Parts: sequence; structure tokens; C-alpha cells
Amino acid sequence: MKIRFASALLAGIALAATAPAFAAKDDKAPAAAAGAVVAAGVAIANPPAVVAASNAYQVSQQQRPVTYKPQIDQANARKAQIEAQLKPLIDKLQADSKAANPNRAALQAQYEQIQQIEQAGQAEIQKILEPLNLSQQYVLEQIGDKLDAATQTAMDKKKITLVLDSQSVIKAGQVYNLNQDILNELNVLIPSAQLVPPAGWMPRAQREQQAQAAQQQGAPAAAQPAKKAPEGR
Repeated sequence: MKIRFASALLAGIALAATAPAFAAKDDKAPAAAAGAVVAAGVAIANPPAVVAASNAYQVSQQQRPVTYKPQIDQANARKAQIEAQLKPLIDKLQADSKAANPNRAALQAQYEQIQQIEQAGQAEIQKILEPLNLSQQYVLEQIGDKLDAATQTAMDKKKITLVLDSQSVIKAGQVYNLNQDILNELNVLIPSAQLVPPAGWMPRAQREQQAQAAQQQGAPAAAQPAKKAPEGR
């Protein structure tokens, strides 16, 4: 029986030129377990941590800032422009709010203007960085597609029949930790991932939503009974 884990959570796309390193110093991160599993057939694992520690994911995190440098530079430049635009407005709002009898309506209008510029700027920057976000989702989907097989192989080798999510386990010794075994198999199955998605690619969730919407739109038409042909006189 195959074990289907939830896909790894997407890491935030930062404006920095380098991606943050995966923090491996965690009691639930992949670590080599000494000895055999104590309770026969039982182990724990942390799928998102395994994915984030995989060679394919780590290499993609290093390659992405280089491949998508134009988008990162553009986003950084636009961010600086928005901050420069907002600074005098924020300074004026702060100064006006310290007046002896501040005009509350004017302060509210200034605040709303600042908020609108901030929100529009954030949306614009997110649009610029959308290729990076799609790239990350594409890499995660490729790795996630191999995670089930890697988990099953690790289970078979250790004679494991039940794997629990370590995030839901209060406490367990490292001898129960199957992360490193899964990671080893995952690195064999997918040593590297394609960084740039094909043109028009969409994450699985969006593809499934589109397929479901298309199916729902086609169902009523298919369910309609055929019109009866007029009878001859």
C-alpha cells in the first residue's frame, strides 16, 4: 500500500539575491538514526523537512537567484521606488498627527492614500516575482511526485508498515526517525529537478480546479435528455 504525504509547504520568495538556507538543526529534521527501529514496523517522518533537505531542492534554491536575477533586480528596484514615494507621505502623516488639533479626516485620507500605494506596490512586486514562485512550485511538484516511492522503498528496506507524521508525535527517539532513509532514496530517484517550468505550466491544484470546473460545465449538457424528434403526420 502506498503512503501519500502532503506536499511540502512553499517557502516565501524573498527579494534578496540569495535564497535562505534550509535550517537542518532541528529535532525533526533529517538525521541518521542509530540502530534499528524499536517498535517493529513503526517509524516517524517529516515529509516537508525531507523535501527541503533533498539535493534537488537545495540545488534549485542556489540556481533560482541566478536564473531569475532580472526579475529579482526589477522587484528590488521597484520596491525602492515605492519606498521613496511613500517616505514623504509617511513623514507628513506623522508630522500632521502631532499637531495640537490634528484634522482627523485629513489624517484618515492620508493614511488611506499610503495604504493604497502600499497594497498596489505589493501586488506589482508579486507580479514581477511570479516566475520565481512558479519555479519553486514546479520544483516542489517534481520532488513531491517521487516522495511516495522514496518513502515506500525506505519502508520496505526497514520493514516498516506504519509511518507517522513526526509533527503529530509528541516525543520519539531518533531510532524511530525515517527521514534520512527517505532522503537517501529521494536523492537517488530525483538527484536534480528542472528549474524553469514549461510555458503555460500551472501548479497541480490549479490544473485540478480547471479540470473540475470543465467537468462541472460539461455535466449539465451531458445530463440533458435528447430532444424528441417531431412526429410525422
